[in-house]
Amino acid sequence: MFKTLQSIMLLMLMLSFTAQAQKVAYLGQVLHFTGDPSQATNPQDAYQYFEKGALIVDKGKVVKVGIASELDALIKQSKVIDYKDKLIIPGFIDTHIHYPQTEMIAAFGEQLLDWLKKYTFPAEKQFSDKAYAKDVSDIFLHQLLSNGTTTALVFGTVHPESVDALFSQAKSLDMRLIAGKVMMDRNAPDYLLDTAKSSYDETKALIQKWHNKDRLLYAITPRFAPTSTPEQLTAAGQLKEEFPDTWVHTHLSENKGEIEWVKSLFPDRKSYTDVYDFYKLTSDKSIFAHSIHLDDDEVATLASTGSSIAFCPTSNLFLGSGLFKLSTMKEAGVRVGLGTDVGAGTSFSMLETLNEAYKIIQLQNQKLSAFEGFYLATLGGAKSLSLDQYIGNFETGKEADFVVIDWGGTPFQAYRQSKTTSLHEKLFVLMTIGDDRNIHATYVMGKKQFEQGMAHPATKSL
Repeated sequence: MFKTLQSIMLLMLMLSFTAQAQKVAYLGQVLHFTGDPSQATNPQDAYQYFEKGALIVDKGKVVKVGIASELDALIKQSKVIDYKDKLIIPGFIDTHIHYPQTEMIAAFGEQLLDWLKKYTFPAEKQFSDKAYAKDVSDIFLHQLLSNGTTTALVFGTVHPESVDALFSQAKSLDMRLIAGKVMMDRNAPDYLLDTAKSSYDETKALIQKWHNKDRLLYAITPRFAPTSTPEQLTAAGQLKEEFPDTWVHTHLSENKGEIEWVKSLFPDRKSYTDVYDFYKLTSDKSIFAHSIHLDDDEVATLASTGSSIAFCPTSNLFLGSGLFKLSTMKEAGVRVGLGTDVGAGTSFSMLETLNEAYKIIQLQNQKLSAFEGFYLATLGGAKSLSLDQYIGNFETGKEADFVVIDWGGTPFQAYRQSKTTSLHEKLFVLMTIGDDRNIHATYVMGKKQFEQGMAHPATKSL
């Protein structure tokens, strides 16, 4: 009997130790947002910053965040990882990106429509080969993680194989990812066309296979109105009605020539936005990339339907598309997130994206504060994707996706940061001259999936 009691007590002690050991305390400078600083009377009311902070994680979820000295009891129960003077923030959220265009970043000399014909469509042809798609998926996801991005809304190609490959790789990393097969039945090369029926059938099968599997989510993805017939847009709307918890992901009003094209293709619709609204593709889980050249009625439609916009500054500049009106959208109540829009976008880095966003806002005689910028890249992105119940900040119970940032990613950055005197100034320098060299480590559901020095999948082909 005594030995049995000893065995039980030993087992209980081991179980208690195991439960305690599952908790991890990450120490460092911790920042997260609880609201939009641009909407707060005092920006400090919209964020929490703990200079000597702690983030406690258990089984991939946030247990607590706060001042380390006030969380001493929890820290003592945890494995401690001390990041000292580095910054710990929620993982970046990219609200619009094309993974098949990874290989064609920096394609020279065209605006949107000619750029698609000359570069994009030939690149996407290759994704009927699942092995090829897997290789690019590996490189793409590594690029996301090495730039601190833990969630993205992603375009595939017209091929179901492209989506299978991406989701398979993302599943192995336990990433929260939204993606979809492109629907495109006209105004593109024959080798990239589907039909209204085949796109409906293939999309439905992919939804049933992947949607809500682990952290994976599906987006119904008509490329943009000019490459879908009314029949295909009707099929997309039908899919949204059948699977109302899926997302819709497409492009809107990126280029003035594109807008004129839409008018000629849909003469019965009063605007580009009205095309999507008519076919029941606006919703609180609909994200429209770009949305630069909208009239007041279109903005009102997006606001009334709860639809979101992906602001893509690097691609808008690279393709000469125009200047996004961030303040107009916010005043109208339209949710906005940031998108890199690779490959018209020129970087996977959300820091570099914020740099270009600041310049776009400056050109309109307005300001984008560093606080608002980092909000857009984290909680703002989560809200725009209707995922803020899961990710975006460090509220208790949320998924522990986070980034460890080195303030001085280069000797010059370290020198420049040594001259800063406030948190805002430090963040502004980071978002202006920062890049992937500042990303020390990236965690997904509490598991480290990237660290500086990690081998890059792209080197396999060199």
